[in-house]
Amino acid sequence: MLHAFVDNTLNNLMADQYLHIGLIREEKIPEDNRVAFTPLQCQWIMTHYPHVSITVQPSPHRCFKDDEYAAAGIRLAEDLSHCNILLGIKEVPVAKLLPGKTYLFFSHTKKQQPQNQAMLHSILEKNITLIDYECLVHEDGQRILGFGFFAGVVGAHNGLLEYGRRMGQFNFKRVHECHDFQELITHYFGVKLPPLKIVATGSGRVTAGILEVMGLLGIKYIPPEEYLINNYAYPVYTQLKAGELYLRKTDKTYSREDFHANPGAYDCKFLPYVTCSDILVNGIYWDKNIERLFEWEDLAKDNFRIKVIADVTDDKNGSIPCNLGDGTIEAPSYGVNRYTRERTAPYHEDAVTMMCVGNLPNELPRDASQFFGDHLMKYVFDELMKDSSEMIEKATITRNGSLTKRYAYLEAYATGTGSNPSAA
Repeated sequence: MLHAFVDNTLNNLMADQYLHIGLIREEKIPEDNRVAFTPLQCQWIMTHYPHVSITVQPSPHRCFKDDEYAAAGIRLAEDLSHCNILLGIKEVPVAKLLPGKTYLFFSHTKKQQPQNQAMLHSILEKNITLIDYECLVHEDGQRILGFGFFAGVVGAHNGLLEYGRRMGQFNFKRVHECHDFQELITHYFGVKLPPLKIVATGSGRVTAGILEVMGLLGIKYIPPEEYLINNYAYPVYTQLKAGELYLRKTDKTYSREDFHANPGAYDCKFLPYVTCSDILVNGIYWDKNIERLFEWEDLAKDNFRIKVIADVTDDKNGSIPCNLGDGTIEAPSYGVNRYTRERTAPYHEDAVTMMCVGNLPNELPRDASQFFGDHLMKYVFDELMKDSSEMIEKATITRNGSLTKRYAYLEAYATGTGSNPSAA
């Protein structure tokens, strides 16, 4: 039976014993070319779940073409009004929201992001049930769905590419010029990099992607304590996990639980690495209460060696103060003058080259979609079929036009009334 928490109208629509799923066309600008399920994944679901049908809304820019879905026996239709559940990736424009439906997508509303306030307000008005991918977690609290690995792959590649072009030492082609990840791997065959030092931050999925590129290119790992004091005749990198970046001010120790609960009680220990690194690939978790990796004043000092920063975390004015906003897939980098703090051409002599792009996985959309769909099928799909699922309930922000208890703190934000309380 279908999960009891999703759209109540499903009970009536299920009279024919079918659950109708629709894959919506991504229409947020800039256009996203990823999809929740690939053609073969759709085919597998319909084979193994005879009561499930899938309809795909045609799209001229989706990474899997309409013909690929048709060849897999998947129906294509512009009208998805017959579907019970609609799956997307990015936020849905207000005008495209269908009343009374159940949606799954990344809504980017749980932190009260101002750009999506109108969308959440419309979701309530249209009696929509919203299940947010970002809020789907395992029992231990780890997120189930995301594109972080491929963001890390593309971010690391772009950081190296920008350094090579800036220094005139080597050149890569853009990731989006490759058909898929396998072609990118082939592109690395025989590449010999000059001596350079790369510092990578973080330990999650993003950093796993960063380290994948380090391995594919044969860049040697050096422990942080050795990396700080030695020079090398070949390319090397080090990885700084949270416990190596942040120490409690009182006793110089690190506790993950305490750090996330009391980030202001911790000092950042990154600064020595700005004097001995050529490239920073940043994949660390950050929020406004966590000390930044360095400050503007550090950037202007003579011993600031870093030439290129690939800020995969991509928080504007966040852990990297000179992140002045996003570039694009076509033009991912810009310069930031170390002294005037102004945006410049990417490779200006007095600038640090910044690579900041919010949709990096779009450069490997077929692989990213395959990865995403696999996890959606393995860990979430069956939960949607249950009478009751704690996983689904925790990720349900609105149900039939009302905020759920867990997300009641969004009331003022969603309705535009009063002051917004802090998220729990």
